[in-house]
Amino acid sequence: MKRPSPRGTVTAVLAAVLCAVLMPAPATAAPPPPPVPTASEAQWIDAGTVVWKVTATPGTRLELDYDEGRLRLAPTRLTAAQRATYPHLKDVPAFTVDVRDRARARTALRGRLTATQRTAEGTLLAATGVQTQGVLDDLYSARAARASLGPVFTHGRPTLSVWAPTARTVALELDGRTVPMERDDASGVWQARGPASWSGKPYRYAVRVWAPGAGKYVTNKVTDPYSTALTTDSARSLVVDLADPELAPKGWAGLAKPAAVPLRNARIQELHIRDFSIADRTSAHPGQYLAFTDSGSDGMRHLRALAAAGTSYVHLLPAFDIATIPERRSEQTTPPCDLKVFAPDSAQQQACVALTAARDAYNWGYDPLHYTVPEGSYASDPEGTRRTVEFRRMVQSLNGAGLRTVMDVVYNHTAASGQDDASVLDRIVPGYYQRLMEDGSVATSTCCANTAPENAMMGKLVVDSVVTWARQYKVDGFRFDLMGHHPKANILAVRKALDALTLRQDGVDGKKIVLYGEGWNFGEIADDARFVQATQRNMAGTGIATFDDRARDAVRGGSPFDADPGVQGFASGLYTDPNSAPANGTPAEQRSRLLHYQDLIKVGLTGALAGYTFTDTSGRAVRGSDVDYNGAPAGYAAAPGDAVAYADAHDNESLFDTLAFKLPPSTGPADRSRMQVLALATATLSQGPALSQAGTDLLRSKSLDRNSYDSGDWFNAIHWDCRDGNGFGRGLPPAADNEDKWPYARPLLTNPSLTVGCRDTEAASAAYRDLLRIRTTEPAFGLTTAREVQNALSFPLSGPGETPGVLTMRLGDLVVVLNATPAAHDQRVPDLAGRTYALHPVQAAGSDRTVKGSSYERSSGTFTVSARTVAVFRAG
Repeated sequence: MKRPSPRGTVTAVLAAVLCAVLMPAPATAAPPPPPVPTASEAQWIDAGTVVWKVTATPGTRLELDYDEGRLRLAPTRLTAAQRATYPHLKDVPAFTVDVRDRARARTALRGRLTATQRTAEGTLLAATGVQTQGVLDDLYSARAARASLGPVFTHGRPTLSVWAPTARTVALELDGRTVPMERDDASGVWQARGPASWSGKPYRYAVRVWAPGAGKYVTNKVTDPYSTALTTDSARSLVVDLADPELAPKGWAGLAKPAAVPLRNARIQELHIRDFSIADRTSAHPGQYLAFTDSGSDGMRHLRALAAAGTSYVHLLPAFDIATIPERRSEQTTPPCDLKVFAPDSAQQQACVALTAARDAYNWGYDPLHYTVPEGSYASDPEGTRRTVEFRRMVQSLNGAGLRTVMDVVYNHTAASGQDDASVLDRIVPGYYQRLMEDGSVATSTCCANTAPENAMMGKLVVDSVVTWARQYKVDGFRFDLMGHHPKANILAVRKALDALTLRQDGVDGKKIVLYGEGWNFGEIADDARFVQATQRNMAGTGIATFDDRARDAVRGGSPFDADPGVQGFASGLYTDPNSAPANGTPAEQRSRLLHYQDLIKVGLTGALAGYTFTDTSGRAVRGSDVDYNGAPAGYAAAPGDAVAYADAHDNESLFDTLAFKLPPSTGPADRSRMQVLALATATLSQGPALSQAGTDLLRSKSLDRNSYDSGDWFNAIHWDCRDGNGFGRGLPPAADNEDKWPYARPLLTNPSLTVGCRDTEAASAAYRDLLRIRTTEPAFGLTTAREVQNALSFPLSGPGETPGVLTMRLGDLVVVLNATPAAHDQRVPDLAGRTYALHPVQAAGSDRTVKGSSYERSSGTFTVSARTVAVFRAG
């Protein structure tokens, strides 16, 4: 064998040294893998950076271990940009991934991944799992965000695409056979293209992936997160083109919608699809989408009457694929009791309902399984595409009744996570779509497994899903559940995507689609801890509204979470008609709190404007943002339309039940009816949008149930026929969320003063519709800017001399007096002396005799308003 020359020997040695320095550590050099950690405390935030609460000490080495090798880490500091992107990690020790190892990041991400600290000799000192959302976005999202996921048809041929960057393999299981899928390494998207014959076929994905929660590789058989159709109970996705003319009801392509109503003028009825018709004997399709096509039913006749009076939108509680309702009627259970025979205050109704609650046909639907497919239990047949056609027929029928349609959407959480059968997203890309806590556990501040719309592909799913509902189902608006758990940027991206839709190209005018949501500030992301949230104050000025809880609590009294539900408010008798609840305090304390409530309601009537200036009840000149609401500013809006006014919604007790707890027990049904209307008036006559729960104008009760999400038809159904009662006295509400209130509830449920009849419900509904007509026909209630509101709206009697329990608002040529007290009151406005006012023509010609007793005395400018009455006067 020929020896190398000395020069060649030196060259070889130098080359070996250079290779050792410049080449990544070989896979064979990796030490044995550490035990599978139970927590994931390290976070790989981009291709070059890991953060981990571990101290790098001399003589130790830190690495990311994976199946085929390791990536070396060295201490570094986060950049200003990284600290801004991850504010909750700004003080956590940071480490840089060795530049020689970064090319293997994609490989490392497709298997078991552990952050380790070892001695120089290799002794393991610390190990933890690794959260990878940030690095996945860094490596893949630029390309993946532009991908069309789910089933996409081109000239009749479908392509199925799923984002699964961490999967070892993905296969398509289609109609009983397995089809390989191709991976695009740049985007992490797997794809299979098929012939037209795939159309209508059932499919799912077989995803081979490391599941940190399970501590092993698994092959998950999972449906498509971008499903457009499903088989019964979501067992399989279906290859369906929503643009197929066979799925369009007659007249769908040229659907004539009611005139679009700007959000600032929207008057919204919040409605659960099953509640609407399940107890309506005049409906041919009880509990179904098609109930809205029963034009002669009591429910549809009532909705048309509300539309004629000024209601512009029906807000449907979640109607996407729900995880907890068996979709076949044959598999839905019913309570094994004759619920009608038990006493009004019995615990037997709720006990019997609870026996079957887990498998009955009822749930509010805040437990999403597939975000972009209609729920099957509301369809005449849950198998196949009938649900698609019937959802469209529902929208069509509501539009024909003069009502635009809003969908309640729940992208902030999933029904389950990890390896649960009801987990879709997390079984495809484990640990990505859910928001994780410091230790890698899934955040549950929303009551369920939180999602992370701050991650690019979850944010994309939100936008893509909303656009699909808008384009393919012609939905006119979206209400975001727990919107404050979304980044503001994500909700603005939804707005931008909708604004791009046009009638010519998409069949809808996206700019006329309204958006609003719950801007609550709580949980692991509170106070913008991880990103700028879509909360009340942050969304001001965006044209996307948030619910105004400030005025709601002032109208009702206390908060929905009071230990004693008898805490009173403006519309429930505080100080002026006190009950015996000790929690209300002394008369002096009640008076002081009532006057403060009136200031909160004034801010609400302006549309919750932060900059609106007025004199408060102490005599101070204040802005809306200066008025205190439990330590937060009462006014937070920048313009009318930023805040949704409401007195009740599906959450917490219905308005009738709230007043049942708070009004003195001796208050008769007629007076309860009047107080209901007065409470509704604080929202109906406000600037900006207003919402009420369907049936509230009919004194709807849920028998004092504060959280009826799973309480079944017995407690939830709307009774459109007043002869069937209003739902009160149907037994003690379910123990799970109400048992601590049973001592307060039991005597009320048998109190004859709370039994309302047809006269009471019809009077309340007629009076409410009169207020809607006034709101709709008087332009002054729909002002467009904060300046216009400041110039046109005032509270002339606000100050130290203001009457407790009476609120007077001047709005252009109108004067509105809300008298929440049990006695008539005079409201003298000296500045109006000599001007002519009369009761508004709508009320003067209406059915409420009491309001007709209200009067105006010109010489002194005095308005006299009957007890428990809202009166609107107009200048002559």
